[in-house]
Amino acid sequence: MVKIIKKEVLTPQIKLMVIDAPRVARHAKAGQFVIVRINEEGERIPLTIADFDSEKGTVSIIFQEVGKSTIQLGELNEGDHITDFVGPLGKEIEEKNFGHVVCVGGGVGIAPIYPKAKVLKKLGNRITSIIGARSSDLLFWEDRMQSVSDALYVTTDDGSYGEKGFVTSVLDRVIQKEKIDLVIAVGPLMMMKMVSLLTKKYELPTLVSLNPIMVDGTGMCGCCRVTVGKECKFTCVDGPVFDGHSVDYDELLARQRNYLEEEKRAVENWLMKKAEEGVHHAK
Repeated sequence: MVKIIKKEVLTPQIKLMVIDAPRVARHAKAGQFVIVRINEEGERIPLTIADFDSEKGTVSIIFQEVGKSTIQLGELNEGDHITDFVGPLGKEIEEKNFGHVVCVGGGVGIAPIYPKAKVLKKLGNRITSIIGARSSDLLFWEDRMQSVSDALYVTTDDGSYGEKGFVTSVLDRVIQKEKIDLVIAVGPLMMMKMVSLLTKKYELPTLVSLNPIMVDGTGMCGCCRVTVGKECKFTCVDGPVFDGHSVDYDELLARQRNYLEEEKRAVENWLMKKAEEGVHHAK
């Protein structure tokens, strides 16, 4: 059991929590993730490590409230406890001086792109960052990304902040005017697919961080399998970082849609139960 020592509402649906987890923090590396279980009846949620401090013994997680479990997690507050906080899991990003690295973060993907940019900047890489979201109310950590970047571009789909358009438009422009050694993209699966299609055209090495359906996080269940280079890989132990040009995105997109109806019903049933309990307490 671990304690929430800080909670911050980044946007109406996106929350930051700093967790007192010294054993996880001591071994954490950029690119790894944790499995969170709120209580004994809760499901296991994979969340990328957004930041960590080995000296303070803290690990930061950022999540968007999209399903029953993430909504429940978002209702917890500072001082509350989480039953399970397992990690660090997965392979870390390769830490070396590549040269000029472009880090692309979309939506909640801004959280996991930050530690990657942070560690690569410390190793002497030149960092150009591109972050984007559907609208301004879904953007966060612009200041943190600025602090680890030599150049930062911000986009929104609707033009409510920064440049109107997609991160790929800015990336294409940067590629055409500068020499780039590596592109790293984290965000919605479709965004990572489009980034990879673009960089493949320019033959630019590209890494993506995948977040498929996952259960145990140790390679036993096979739920997180993905085809990479025509081979079956388990995201939890072989990744989550993979060569973006080798991922079968269409297969993964189809798998991600498998339980949408079940997830929708779970949220509806839970909200209905909460409403009924509220009426009961009111009486």
